[in-house]
Amino acid sequence: MSTAISPTAYNYKVVRQFAIMTVVWGILGMGLGVFIASQLVWPQLNLDLPWTSFGRLRPLHTNLVIFAFGGCALFATSYYVVQRTCQTRLISDSLAAFTFWGWQAVIVGALITLPLGYTTTKEYAELEWPIAVLLAIVWVTYGVVFFGTIVKRKTKHIYVGNWFYGAFIVVTAMLHIVNHASLPVSLFKSYSAYSGATDAMIQWWYGHNAVGFFLTTGFLGMMYYFVPKQAERPIYSYRLSIVHFWALITLYIWAGPHHLHYTALPDWAQSLGMAMSIILLAPSWGGMINGMMTLSGAWHKLRTDPILRFLVVSLAFYGMSTFEGPMMAIKTVNSLSHYTDWTVGHVHAGALGWVAMISIGALYHMIPKVYGREQMHSTGLINAHFWLATIGTVLYISSMWVNGITQGLMWRAINDDGTLTYSFVEALQASHPGFIVRALGGAFFASGMLLMAYNVFRTVRASKPAEAEAAAQIAVVGAH
Repeated sequence: MSTAISPTAYNYKVVRQFAIMTVVWGILGMGLGVFIASQLVWPQLNLDLPWTSFGRLRPLHTNLVIFAFGGCALFATSYYVVQRTCQTRLISDSLAAFTFWGWQAVIVGALITLPLGYTTTKEYAELEWPIAVLLAIVWVTYGVVFFGTIVKRKTKHIYVGNWFYGAFIVVTAMLHIVNHASLPVSLFKSYSAYSGATDAMIQWWYGHNAVGFFLTTGFLGMMYYFVPKQAERPIYSYRLSIVHFWALITLYIWAGPHHLHYTALPDWAQSLGMAMSIILLAPSWGGMINGMMTLSGAWHKLRTDPILRFLVVSLAFYGMSTFEGPMMAIKTVNSLSHYTDWTVGHVHAGALGWVAMISIGALYHMIPKVYGREQMHSTGLINAHFWLATIGTVLYISSMWVNGITQGLMWRAINDDGTLTYSFVEALQASHPGFIVRALGGAFFASGMLLMAYNVFRTVRASKPAEAEAAAQIAVVGAH
C-alpha cells in the first residue's frame, strides 16, 4: 500500500496532536484538582506562598480541566468527526495547525499568569485581556476551519453531531467576546466594560453557558458520533436528535440567572432563569434517552467493551446532573444549596461523570484510528481506568452532597433569640470528613488518567500513522 498522502485524505495530524494534549492536560488539571482538594484537608499544603495558595490555584484548576483538557478533547473530536462525516479534508492545514499551537499558547498563558495573581476575577473568564484576545483569535480561526470544511463537504447531508459542534463554536465565541469586553489599564490589568448587577448578569450568562455550550453542547456532538460508532448501531431516533438540538440551544442560553438567586439581580430575571432551567430538563433528558436507546440490541456489549461502558455511564451521569441542575435552580432548593459544597458536587457530577468520561471513551475509540492501529494497547487497562473513574466520581459527588446539605442546614439554623446556632468554624469542622473523601475520590479519578497515559503511550509507540492516513485516503476515494 502506498503511504503517499493525496490532498483528499483526512488531516489526522492535528487530531493526533489535540488527542495527546487532552491526556497531558487532563493529568495536570486533575492532579492540580487533587492538590487543592488536599489543601482543604491539610491547609499547610498552601505552603504559605501566594503562588500556591488555594485562591490562585483553584482558577488554574478550572481553566486546565475545562479549556485545556475539555477544549483539546473538543478540538480533536470535532476535527475528526467533521472530516469523517463530510468525507473531506479540513479546509486548511495551516489554519488547523494555528488553532493547535494558539490554543496551547493560551493554556501556557493561564499556567503562568493565574498563579501570579493576574485575574479578571470572573468565574471561568479569569484570563486577562492579552490572553483573552489571543483566545478569541484562535476561536474564530477554529470556526473558519470547522464551517469551511462543512461548506466543502462531499456529502449532501450535515450529520447532527456537526450541528452540535457548530452551535458550541458560534455561541462560545459570542459569550467570550461579549463577557470579556473590558478597558485595559496596563498589560495585565483591565476593568470590565459593565458594572454592578449588569456585570453579574452578563458574567453568569457567560458562566452558565460555558457549562451549557462548551461543556454540554460540544460534548453532545461527541456523543452523537461516538456512541453509535462504538455500539455499531444507528442513533435511536434521528428526529429526536433534531428536536433535542433546537430545544437545547433555544433554552440553555436563558438559564444563567439561576446563579444569582437572592442577589441584587431583578426578581423577574431570577424567576425567568429558574423557569427556563426547569424547562431545560426536557431536551437534556431527550438527548440522554436518545443516546441510551441507541444501545437497543447491543446492551450485551457492555460486558466486554469498557470503551462503550465509559460512553454509556457518561450518559447516565449527564442525565443525573441535568436533573439535579434544574432542581437546584428552584429558589427554595437554591436557598439551601447555594454557596455550599452541594454546588461543587453538582459541577463535578457533570465534569467528571459526563465531560471527562465521554471524552475518555471517545479518545479510546479514536486514538487507534488516527494512529493506524486495530485497538488500544490494553483493554484491561481501559477496564481498570473505567472502575477508577466511576468509583472516584461517586466518592466525589456523594461526599459533596453530604457536605453541602450539612453546611446549608448549619448556616440557616437559628436559636430562639434569632442568633446563629453554629459558627462558620463549626460548619467547617463538620465538613472535614467530606473533604477527605472528596480528595480520595479525585485521587482515584486522576490515577485512572495515569493508566490512560501509559496505554496511549504504548499504543502510539507501536503505531503506523502513515497507514491511518492511507486508509483515510482509500475511505474518501471509495465514498465517491
